[in-house]
Amino acid sequence: MSDPRDILRTKAAELGFDVCRFASASAPWSAGERLAHFVEAGRHGEMGWMETTLERRAHPTAMWDGARTAIVLGMTYGPTGDPLPEMADASAGYISVYARGDDYHEVIKGRLKTLAGQLASRLDAEVKVFVDTAPLMEKPLAQRAGLGWQGKHTNLLSREHGNWLFLGVILTAAEIEADTEETEHCGSCTACLDACPTNAFPAPFQLDARRCLSYLTIEHAGPWPVEFRAAAGSRIYGCDDCLAVCPWNKFAEAAQEARLTARAALVSPRLADLAALDDTAFRALFSKSPIKRIGRDRFVRNVLYAIGNSGDDALIESAEALLDDRSPLVRGAAVWALSRLMDEPAFAGLREARLTGERDSDVRAEWSLLPLREKVAAEG
Repeated sequence: MSDPRDILRTKAAELGFDVCRFASASAPWSAGERLAHFVEAGRHGEMGWMETTLERRAHPTAMWDGARTAIVLGMTYGPTGDPLPEMADASAGYISVYARGDDYHEVIKGRLKTLAGQLASRLDAEVKVFVDTAPLMEKPLAQRAGLGWQGKHTNLLSREHGNWLFLGVILTAAEIEADTEETEHCGSCTACLDACPTNAFPAPFQLDARRCLSYLTIEHAGPWPVEFRAAAGSRIYGCDDCLAVCPWNKFAEAAQEARLTARAALVSPRLADLAALDDTAFRALFSKSPIKRIGRDRFVRNVLYAIGNSGDDALIESAEALLDDRSPLVRGAAVWALSRLMDEPAFAGLREARLTGERDSDVRAEWSLLPLREKVAAEG
């Protein structure tokens, strides 16, 4: 009988996957223990689902006791060049490379189901499909399967594809021979750790999500801690610094899947345009995009922090218009942006006029915490 791995790899390539490898889903591993330490230290921040599903995340068989083999697939989403120079334009927003095209969950899931169906039919075995939407630790499985290794920034890193791989997993009850596990090849390099604008790595191979701009822009629901706002620069959704500086990216290729390539409207979008988005316009702009998940208010909060960092006085009007926004989260971020852009007398006068009429405690706290641009600059 022919090796089912060869057949599945051929089918996976036909479906647009760049890599397909196999790992044991039932053998012991230490990834669950590492995750438990991460949660115990509170480094997951507001991502409470990580704590509530901790036991199910500990091992693939904790979620499905029938799992025996993991088929781990990767699809590259690499950019055409280094994206970080885009941040030189402080009046434009920076959106993480992974979110510039269609939502990868939707792109990958249908193809995984097709492949899983072929697998189930050929091997007469039960299968389950995962694309970062269930309590399954894909990155340790990917390392076990030989796709790459978790680098010092904790992201999966491949010698063939650099940092730019979306992952999908098929678990099956079938026993399929495993590929060789990948080993770590970071060596003495600390480029990813050194590049982090908020010092989110307490040590190599460890992340404190509470300090990470990807977490803050996407998962954090309320106003950001003040200490991280200036460091965000123009990053309005995600952060690529630790990924983009990795030397292994020299081997990476740009995304071949059209739906994962960047939309022109999401490369260096103007902050003034984004600040003007109401809910309807936000949903239209980010149709089929992963950005839609965080909602308009949280996104415009991020935009306003970037406006505050822009140094562009022309954006004062955009921020001031949002002082009357229905969302306290947006109003508070507008206060911070204006405290950074307006001169001292102008901001002091605005504060006096506005503070007495503001009823939300968080917004009042912003007015009180950040009375002068000089104070904010010193704290930043």
